[in-house]
Amino acid sequence: MTSNDSYVLEVLQENGAVTPEQVEQAEAGARQNGGSAVDALVANQVLSERDVLGILAGQFGMELVSLQDVTIPAEIRDLVPVDVARRYKVVPLYRNEDTLTVALSDPLNFDTLDSLRYVLKTNVEGVIATPEEIRVALDRYYAAESTMESMIGQITDGTVDVAVTGREDMQQDVEASESDAPIIKLVSLIILEAYRHRASDIHLEPMEKRFRVRYRIDGVLHEVDSPPKRLQAAIISRVKIMASMKISERRVPQDGRIEVNIMGRVLDLRVSTVPSNHGESVVMRILDKQNLALGLPKLGFFADDQQRFEQMINLPDGIILVTGPTGSGKTTTLYACLSHINRPDHKIITVEDPVEYQISGINQVQVRPDINLTFSSALKSILRQAPNVVMIGEIRDAQTANIATEASLTGHLVFSTLHTNDAPSAVTRLLDIGVKPFLVASSLRAVMAQRLVRCVCESCKEPYEPADDERRLLGAYGADEAEVQLVKGRGCNRCALTGYLGRKGIFEIMTVSDEIRRMIFESVSSSALRKRARETGMRTLREDGIRKVAAGVTTLEEVMRVTMGDVD
Repeated sequence: MTSNDSYVLEVLQENGAVTPEQVEQAEAGARQNGGSAVDALVANQVLSERDVLGILAGQFGMELVSLQDVTIPAEIRDLVPVDVARRYKVVPLYRNEDTLTVALSDPLNFDTLDSLRYVLKTNVEGVIATPEEIRVALDRYYAAESTMESMIGQITDGTVDVAVTGREDMQQDVEASESDAPIIKLVSLIILEAYRHRASDIHLEPMEKRFRVRYRIDGVLHEVDSPPKRLQAAIISRVKIMASMKISERRVPQDGRIEVNIMGRVLDLRVSTVPSNHGESVVMRILDKQNLALGLPKLGFFADDQQRFEQMINLPDGIILVTGPTGSGKTTTLYACLSHINRPDHKIITVEDPVEYQISGINQVQVRPDINLTFSSALKSILRQAPNVVMIGEIRDAQTANIATEASLTGHLVFSTLHTNDAPSAVTRLLDIGVKPFLVASSLRAVMAQRLVRCVCESCKEPYEPADDERRLLGAYGADEAEVQLVKGRGCNRCALTGYLGRKGIFEIMTVSDEIRRMIFESVSSSALRKRARETGMRTLREDGIRKVAAGVTTLEEVMRVTMGDVD
C-alpha cells in the first residue's frame, strides 16, 4: 500500500489506531505469507485501507478524498497525458491559478510530486485516495485514450467479432473490404465497446475541432472515445452504408436500421442522422432482443403494484396507457405486457413505428408514411382482423386516438403510450387532441406513468447515515426515517466508480374508478383528477421512488433527479 512499512506502523501506533500486539501479529503474518505488515492489518480487518490512508494524510497535512464524489472535467483531465497519469498512478482533480491538484495513493512517495512538477512544468499538490479508486478513475477518465489504443491494436491484429447480418450485399462488402478499409473495423469496434459497456445509445457528434463519441449507460451519457477529427466523414459514411441510408444526402435527417451479430448475440441498431453545423450528428439506439424477456417482475414493480397492474392488463376491453418522456422505458413495459398475455387463445396485433422487437406469436405492423400506412390507416384495417388485443406504438393525433377509443368500446383491449409527465395529465392530453370527454370516460381503464432510476450497485453497496434533510424528506413521504437503512454504492470497477448498475422502474398507477370517470366526463382539470386519485390510493412517482429507496433499490438523490415534487 505504501513505500515505507515500518514508518507507517509507527504512525499508526502513535495515533492509537493499533496496539503493539496487533503490530507483532501483523509482522509475523507478513513474514510467514509474504507482503507487508500494513497489508496484513488490512487483510485481518484490524483497519481498513481508507483508515490507514486517512491517518497518513493527517500526518502530512493532506486531504483524503473519495473519487466517486468527484467529476473531472475534460479540460482538467487533458492537463495530464494518459501515459503520465498511468505511469505515476495519479488522477488530476482541479486547477487553482497555477497549481494543479492530483490524487495519489501513496503519501510517502515524495518523488511522485517532484517528478510531476518537472514533467508537467507547473506546480503540483497532492491529495490522497485509495489505490482502487485511483485505478478505476484512470480506467474511467482515460478510457478514451486506452480504448482508442485498444481499437488500433485490434484493427491491426484483426480480432473484431462484429458482423452485419440480414443483408448479403452488406456481408459481402464487409468481407471484401476488411483488408483494405480499417475504418470498417473501427466502426465495428465502436459498436462492440458500446455493447461491452451495456450502453443503450451511441452518439457520434461532430464538434468544431474534434469528433466526439459518447455512450448512454444507465440513462447517463459518458464520453468514451475520441477518434481523430479526420476520420469523421469516413465513420459517418460507413454507418450510413450499414443503415442503408443515402451517403450523398447530408442536408436532411435520415433514419435507418442495422442488424449486427456481436459474439453470437444479435442486436438491432436504430440509426438517426441530423445535419449540424460541423457535420451530421448520428445516434444509434441499441435494441437487444434478449432484454425483451424481462417479464413484469423484473421491471421494478413491488408485489402490490404488480398485482394491480396484472389485473388491469387482463381486462377484456378498454384502453390502458403508459406515459412518460422519451427513454423512460414505456416500450419495454408494453412488450412485457404483451408477452404476459400472449396465449394461444388471444390474437394480438401491434402497430409500431418502428417495430423495435419481434415477438413470436404476435402480428406486428410497421408504420410506413411513404405509402400512407399510418397509425390511423393501419388501425382501420387491423380491426377487421378481429384481434383481442391491439397495441398502438403512440397516440399522436385525433384520428388515431378516436379509432383507438372506438376499438376499445367494441370489445378490444388497447395498449398505447402518450408523452405526459404524470398519469392524470394523460386525460387532459386526450381531450386536447380532440377526443370527446364521454368517449375518454367510457373507454379509459387505467394510466401508468413511469420513470427509470439507476439501481445501487450490489457489488459495492453499503449503508450510510442519512443527513437531517434526507430524514425529513423520508418522513414527509411516509417512510419511517428511524427504521429505514439507506444505502449507496461506494464505487467499484464493476460500476465504473459510479455506485450504480442497471435500472428499474418507478410507477404511478391511476385506475379509472366510477368517480374518476365522472370527473373526466365533466372535463375537470388534471390537478383535480390528481388530487382525487391520490385520495383514493394512487401513489405518485416520487412516493413509489421513496419506497424503493427504503427497500435499498436506489438512492434518494436518484429519485429526486427523475421526479417532480408532489403538489396536492
